[in-house]
Parts: sequence; C-alpha cells; structure tokens
Amino acid sequence: MLQCLGEDPTREGLVATPERFASAMLYLTEGYSQDPLDVVESAIFRENSQLVLVKDIEICSLCEHHMLPFIGKIHIGYVPNGQVLGLSKLARIASIFSRRLQIQERLTENVALAIESILKPQGVGVIIEATHMCMIMRGVKKSNAVATTKWMTGVLQEDTAAKKEFYSLLNR
Repeated sequence: MLQCLGEDPTREGLVATPERFASAMLYLTEGYSQDPLDVVESAIFRENSQLVLVKDIEICSLCEHHMLPFIGKIHIGYVPNGQVLGLSKLARIASIFSRRLQIQERLTENVALAIESILKPQGVGVIIEATHMCMIMRGVKKSNAVATTKWMTGVLQEDTAAKKEFYSLLNR
C-alpha cells in the first residue's frame, strides 16, 4: 500500500508502519472475536424496574465501505421484563458491535437485537448519532453532517406513552 502511494517503505518513519497498521486494525475489529452474551452473563439481575436509559455512550467504528471511521454517540434504552442488565454492559455491547466493519444502520440494529435476545425486555430503543469521515474527508466533503439511525422494538415501538417517555428522557 505504501508503494502504491509512491512512498518508500524503507524510509525511517515508515519502516514499522505495516506492523502498526496491522495491530491497529486487529484492535479496531476485535468485536468479531467477542460475544455479547459472554460479556453480560454475570450482570443480569432480577429486578422490577421501569424504563432504563443510558445516553451519550461514545462509539467509533469503521465504515465497511471505505474503512474510514465514523464517530458518535449511542443512546440505549429498554423496558425491563423482570430483569435488568448492569449499566456498563450496555456500553460493552455497543463496543463489541462497533469494533467490527459496520454501517451505522446495522450497528443500531445489532445492539438493539442483542439486548432483546439477552434480556427479553418489553421493548428496546437504540439511537445513534454519528459523523462519518467518509463524508468529511472524501466524496461530498460535508463536515457538519450527522447521521441519525434508530431501532425500536416492543412497547418502545408500539406504545405511544412508552415511546414518549423514552424521547422525553433522551432529550433532557
């Protein structure tokens, strides 16, 4: 790749670049070797609770089309059905799926469906707001564009009052 760019791979600043790049890629895609269920097993608790929402969890992922980063925040909420998940595990689930080559739409769905599968809650809501380097550094070159995606299930998709509560808490 360095030679294709017209660089000299034996140049002092570039000699270790292939190894550093490979190491970085393995780190940025470590989510392929992680299973959300393994991460949350010991953090599921029997508890009667209403809506749980953790917002502004920082995420970064690599766009599968250009392998450039997209960076933003994920907001995760769910209405429990007798079980809750340790709050930090929501961020861990988001991290697992964001550490794979992704598109934002699929990342939103993956996180929601993983929580639904693990907890079997009454409903799940996931919203991601992200800036995509492929839109900033190349192509249309729009630095202020923010993409928003959502995935809702159960009562957070169907029940107007539950949906209203979710968005009310999200916008505080």
